[in-house]
Amino acid sequence: MKVLVVGGAGYIGSHMVKMLSKAGHDVTTLDNLSNGYKDAVKYGVFVQGDIADADLLDKLFSKNEFDGVMHFASYIQVGESVEKPSMYYRNNVTNTQVLLDAMVEHGVKRFIFSSTAATFGEPDYTPIDEAHPQKPINPYGHSKLMVEQILSDFDIAYGLKSVSLRYFNAAGADPEGELGERHMPETHLIPLVLQAASGRRDFISVFGTDYDTPDGTCVRDYIHINDLCSAHLLALEYLLTGGETKVYNMGNGQGYSIKELLDMAREVTGVDFVVKFDERRAGDPAKLVADSALLQKELGWKPEFADLETILQHAWEWEKKYELWVNVSD
Repeated sequence: MKVLVVGGAGYIGSHMVKMLSKAGHDVTTLDNLSNGYKDAVKYGVFVQGDIADADLLDKLFSKNEFDGVMHFASYIQVGESVEKPSMYYRNNVTNTQVLLDAMVEHGVKRFIFSSTAATFGEPDYTPIDEAHPQKPINPYGHSKLMVEQILSDFDIAYGLKSVSLRYFNAAGADPEGELGERHMPETHLIPLVLQAASGRRDFISVFGTDYDTPDGTCVRDYIHINDLCSAHLLALEYLLTGGETKVYNMGNGQGYSIKELLDMAREVTGVDFVVKFDERRAGDPAKLVADSALLQKELGWKPEFADLETILQHAWEWEKKYELWVNVSD
């Protein structure tokens, strides 16, 4: 396959580019480097640019006969989306439509979209399956749901087939140690915990200990980055064999409380780092766990690294390499 990966210099995108390349596919990465790193694109062809640039997209699609496009170019911080909704709607919705319009114009009919569990809002029940009502409670979740609707309409009008994968909590790092998570600033729990263990952070904060969960802290479903990417590869292969537009939830189906995660992190790292307990944050559901049965049944997806210990071990190996990559120039 010849695949265009937009946002391929970021955390998830760079792992996807590696997996596609290792599987023998021809990959082109398009990334504006607003949140990604050029040195993370270790395979295929790299093009620096933005999906909002219609002229650049026209040149890319004219020069290459892509079999499909994978989208990892969204802004993802919930709090920031509340403070800057215009930025989120422009990038996550408007700019994505520019990309989709270019695909339609050039006859590229297969699209894999990174969606999110944030489209569900406060869950009515867990595990969350695809039939769960979608009631997002922030602009980030709204922006992703809007794109899901756009994709449904583009299928009907233009025959553009897509698979949207709703992530819960992507985590971990490349098992070979070549790639990992490096957001600036970091907002995800596992790398923040490991930064406390490595000494890059003085402590880790836990927000809320009075939730309706076994130990009072929030419960979340963590999925290894490689397992997440393998689902994307299966989704693209599904579309190449004539598959119809679909949406899947994606997680391990196993929830861990924050306290359980902290205990496992201490065991993996051998460090008794400092934890500070604070009040709840607005908008944090007590429990978010995915029901991925449909993905497993229809695409044959099966997590390879389902246990939290392995996820933390791979992330810890990457965290210990911090000094090796922190000063690498873009």
